Amino acid sequence: MRRSFAFALLLASVATPVLAQTPPATIGDRYIPAPWWMRDPVIASVGQVRVEIQANRAFVSASFQSVDRSVAEASRAAADQVRALSQALSAYGADKVRVETSVTTRPLYDQYRDENGVMRDNTRADRVARYQADASVNVTVRDVRLIERVYATIVASRPTSIGQVNFNLDPDNSWKANLQAEAMKDARRRAEAAATNAGATLGRVKIIDPSGRVCQTDVLAGWPSYAAGGGQETTVDDIVVTGSRSQARMEYAAPPAPPPPPGGGAPSEAQIEAARLALQPPLQVMTDSACVIYGLN
Repeated sequence: MRRSFAFALLLASVATPVLAQTPPATIGDRYIPAPWWMRDPVIASVGQVRVEIQANRAFVSASFQSVDRSVAEASRAAADQVRALSQALSAYGADKVRVETSVTTRPLYDQYRDENGVMRDNTRADRVARYQADASVNVTVRDVRLIERVYATIVASRPTSIGQVNFNLDPDNSWKANLQAEAMKDARRRAEAAATNAGATLGRVKIIDPSGRVCQTDVLAGWPSYAAGGGQETTVDDIVVTGSRSQARMEYAAPPAPPPPPGGGAPSEAQIEAARLALQPPLQVMTDSACVIYGLN
């Protein structure tokens, strides 16, 4: 996994009382006190992390069509075409490949030309010529290592139409927790560097905001928009945590070898290999940020 940390803005107040920096704020005739953590010099650090991760979900659909004078026969023929394919794909297991099938039918009416020569359907119940049945299969590949074989199996089944293969990234909680932990570490590194360059040292943590929203407000320039809601003051010794996430390792375990598709109408191994194409899941970007406000010594 490659990681690159984007630029983050670091804001530090000067070592003078907050009231000397910004006039007291009022809303109407009500005095709005400054946030408790701005009464001493602070530095607000935004940590950011950006990673590229291979897409871990793939989607593809196909349909089979059958036409017959009997609605039952048309539906049966379409269902028979899709049944062997769905059984072959289901053999991988629902945790790796999920298969959804459906069959729809519609009447095909006798046609005639109107006075302008336009071909029209004679949409009367007694003018049904045939029935068209469409059996569709929607496949979700949860293990993208199987996508080439799954797609080749679909092609070898000779459906009437095949949809485009789509990929996306569905990160699990451990990936998100790992990104959040890295964003916190990045915030610490940036704050330490800024404080050292300014001739100061970091003090105690005053606010931890995994969402990063605190550092994106106007509070460091003037607090009325932040404190307008009022509320009970908090002592300087408190640490406010607006959210928390547990850290976990980011892993993607290799799946076991896929089982061979069953017989009974399923494509043969030779047919599947002949239809095989290179399908490489794309890399997709995940980002996260965290805001940590420190006191300055």
